[in-house]
Amino acid sequence: MTGERMSNIRVEGLVKTYGAVRALDGLDLQVESGSVFGFLGPNGAGKTTTMRILTGLARPTSGKAWVAGVDLDTNGRALSRRIGYLPEEPSFYPWMTPGEFLDYLGRLYGLQLKIRSARVRELLDLVKLGDSARRRIGGFSRGMRQRLGLAAALVNQPEVLFLDEPASALDPAGRKEVLDLVEGLRGQCTVLMSTHILADVERVCDVIGIMARGKLITQSPRQVLLDQVTTPIFEIEVEDGNALQVWAESGRKQAWVVSIEILGNKARIVVNDITLAKHELLANLLQAGLVISRYEELKPSLEDVFLRLVAGEGLK
Repeated sequence: MTGERMSNIRVEGLVKTYGAVRALDGLDLQVESGSVFGFLGPNGAGKTTTMRILTGLARPTSGKAWVAGVDLDTNGRALSRRIGYLPEEPSFYPWMTPGEFLDYLGRLYGLQLKIRSARVRELLDLVKLGDSARRRIGGFSRGMRQRLGLAAALVNQPEVLFLDEPASALDPAGRKEVLDLVEGLRGQCTVLMSTHILADVERVCDVIGIMARGKLITQSPRQVLLDQVTTPIFEIEVEDGNALQVWAESGRKQAWVVSIEILGNKARIVVNDITLAKHELLANLLQAGLVISRYEELKPSLEDVFLRLVAGEGLK
């Protein structure tokens, strides 16, 4: 429908049990087409089980799921041509070159020779392995293998791409390369990225979903989530600590101030209205005659948000 963004992943009431263990407990989830979705949760939250079901590797006990328009309950066989999947530790034939491996996958997808050859060259260039096209995969570094795994997941030009911990075992340079590639896929396909590295999610994901105990406890655009569950805090540093103490007595009476904590010539100011504080705090300090050497609005951390939400299991 014009003006609406369609959901490329839709999950309704998904339940998965393993004996007495309830891995998924009525999971509901929607991921918009073209977005990069960060999928977070502590160990045992149900992320891996969800990924396995959505990629057709497992079946739910009950509930419904659709991926790229495919009803997984009635037409699961049609799924493989519409999705790509990069597992946490992708496997390859070590005696092959990356070009041979990608060509092999292209044949499995039924791509004609001309299209297949062009796709292989395109993907090797995309993941920066063009110069290593004739090397054996067995000699690749972990970062090179991860980039090749991403290329392999893109051979069939999937509508939905599933990434399971795509950068968790890489060094900083390797992580940056993989995350740059993921960021470049925005708008080309829908990406669901499961990871425990919060900084990676904060960097590349549009929307964040957090799971706990088999349920999605919150789902929100990244910045909305950060703004919604974090407390606005300012830190200031002045030249005269005694003058700061005097100012704090009157500062605590401001309606937008929650608390002021003083340590020497530094103050930590918690506010309840970030917009009003931005307009009034600095002027208030200057009016009191304070000489300010540092004034900083502390940015919310996704780690703080994650820990708070998981501990409280959702927004209150």
